[in-house]
Amino acid sequence: MPPALLAIALILCVTLCYAAVCAVSPFGNCRKCSGWGFAMKTDRKGRLKRGKDCRRCQATGKRIRVGRWLYNRWARIYRAGAP
Repeated sequence: MPPALLAIALILCVTLCYAAVCAVSPFGNCRKCSGWGFAMKTDRKGRLKRGKDCRRCQATGKRIRVGRWLYNRWARIYRAGAP
């Protein structure tokens, strides 16, 4: 199998797997707070304490995945353009 064909097959497989993940689980953990919903801070002794609520996920700990966001945007534009 030529390397170019192998690379195309691998990229296609990764894309289809990510699309399946976005369809099954459209929300993933927030990257800023790691799904906690608030920033984990440490005090001077090194113990964990609760920080402020996360602004990116509004303290839910979940964010919409990029692939799902793109699909929602495409679907909204498609529906708006359909007669």
